[in-house]
Amino acid sequence: MMKNLKKIIALTLASLFVIGIFTACGKTDTGDDVESAKQIRYLNFKPEVADIYQEIAAKYEEETGVKVIVETAANNTYEQTLMSKMATDEAPTIFQINGPKGYLNWKDYCADLTDSEIYNHLTDKSLAVTVDGKAYGVPYVVEGYGIIYNKAIMDKYFALDNKATKYTSMDEINNFAALKEVVEDMQKNKDALGIDGVFASTSLKSGEDWRWQTHLANLPVYQEFKANNVDLTSDETKTLKFDYADNFKNIFDLYINNSTVDSSKLGTKTVNDSMAEFALEKCAMVQNGNWAWGQISEVKGNKVKAENVKYLPIYTGVDGEESQGLCIGTENFFCVNSQASAGEQKAAKDFIYWLYSSKTGKDYVTNKLGFIAPFDTFEDNEKPTDPLAKEVLLWMNKDGINTVPWNFTLFPSQTFKDDFGAALLQYAQGTKTFDEVKELVVNEWASESAAIE
Repeated sequence: MMKNLKKIIALTLASLFVIGIFTACGKTDTGDDVESAKQIRYLNFKPEVADIYQEIAAKYEEETGVKVIVETAANNTYEQTLMSKMATDEAPTIFQINGPKGYLNWKDYCADLTDSEIYNHLTDKSLAVTVDGKAYGVPYVVEGYGIIYNKAIMDKYFALDNKATKYTSMDEINNFAALKEVVEDMQKNKDALGIDGVFASTSLKSGEDWRWQTHLANLPVYQEFKANNVDLTSDETKTLKFDYADNFKNIFDLYINNSTVDSSKLGTKTVNDSMAEFALEKCAMVQNGNWAWGQISEVKGNKVKAENVKYLPIYTGVDGEESQGLCIGTENFFCVNSQASAGEQKAAKDFIYWLYSSKTGKDYVTNKLGFIAPFDTFEDNEKPTDPLAKEVLLWMNKDGINTVPWNFTLFPSQTFKDDFGAALLQYAQGTKTFDEVKELVVNEWASESAAIE
């Protein structure tokens, strides 16, 4: 009996000892009133802004007394660096994932951020990485892409006496049918408009085709997964039927058939070629992201004024697209390490919120990091001033408009994208049918997804 009692006491003490260790480390304390830690670690993804984050960390410590140790992974080594760091005493308190697939890899380390201040100030909560209604990754910068157009040329078209359409402004163009009608009539009137074609050349040279095999392809993938209620963190994404292939073809054909150059010559065209055509007003439209303003404005002899650079969503002919917005998203999501102490987790959330809500932090975000921040904590005078960034923010905040998220982070491999791009070039040159393109997309999506396992 005494032996049994001693065993019970020993086990009880051992249990209390273990509980004490975990409580002391903050592992089980998730209360809101927990005291913040005085030191956290941040593993930065972007080497090009490493020095700026060091400045931010110094400012934060100066203002709050909390030390932020910033470490930066070298280019193309983030996952490897994160994996090695997580297994040490120097595990980051704040790290990042690239989307739903990244969450799958790190879900055991992603704290629930649903009740955090930073998530609550997110202007479009559909941008967050969420599972079962809970947010585990919060985007800290967004970018957008769509059809960039030159308002001056469009206004010139709408003023033509002999135009064959009823439209009088771009505000009326909110679906593919309207866009197609206007574009094809503009192409017929290109001489009167002083352009070589409506759209800039579709860059299909190998390595220059990402706007089509990734960015444009995002739309049919998003539409299919949305229509089928696909869980983006599940194996359901390993299959693509390309149900919206005809919609992809709609807009792709419009691009290549109403262009500055014949479709047979697109295999030699680069992104720089197409952006130069837009800058020199040889065309009225070009598909690209908000980063393109730098390319446009820096072209020697640029004729496009900032106030005339506008955005239109990429319409493809799907039902209800009148409420569709730009493709807006990111591959940059903040996560807080759920394995860190409760105090460290709180300190991490406090730092992120400070960065995106304080005067000092917001100045760094907008003017030094150069981010479009997706939070309502920014006043108009604290937001980016370049015209395309302003357009992204405008579309993000339009009532009744639904942003198209970046589902291309789910594409199975670079090989898939490269082969898709090559097939699009063959289609443009007339050596491959679109049915053959569709077959390649479906088959390679499946085979490349299977190869990941």
